[in-house]
Amino acid sequence: MKTAKGSSSRHRSREAALQMLYAIDLGRRGPTGDATRAEEVFESVCENFELPEGARAFAKELVTGVAAKGPVLDAEIARHAQRWRISRMAAVDRNVLRLGAFELLYSDAPAAVVIDEAVELARRFGGERSPGFVNGILDAIARSRRGEEEAS
Repeated sequence: MKTAKGSSSRHRSREAALQMLYAIDLGRRGPTGDATRAEEVFESVCENFELPEGARAFAKELVTGVAAKGPVLDAEIARHAQRWRISRMAAVDRNVLRLGAFELLYSDAPAAVVIDEAVELARRFGGERSPGFVNGILDAIARSRRGEEEAS
């Protein structure tokens, strides 16, 4: 399937951001919320990725944004992940969900695009059931968000 150059670049940014978030998640103890540390890790890990400058900037925005909003994102994910604690989720799934939730809540990217991208990341990097798990939770977050906006 051919994609537009911009979306391909954003896809590569999301892949890089996911891998960096995964590394940060596995290397830390405790909740997210440290954007400064995330930026430091980003800069050191980014050397391993060949990204055009625009894609690199978007990946950095995602990584630092997820780190800064970590506790809010985890609370939103937990609210929609019935019978699943964040700490018990597979690390890949947890970070795909954080990335997707960040974009759903703090960007103007269309929900369908965000969810599709997250499902694709889950398919590529997660387990057999990851795509459905990620799709279900992010879809619930998107529907909830849409309901809140309509009520305003």
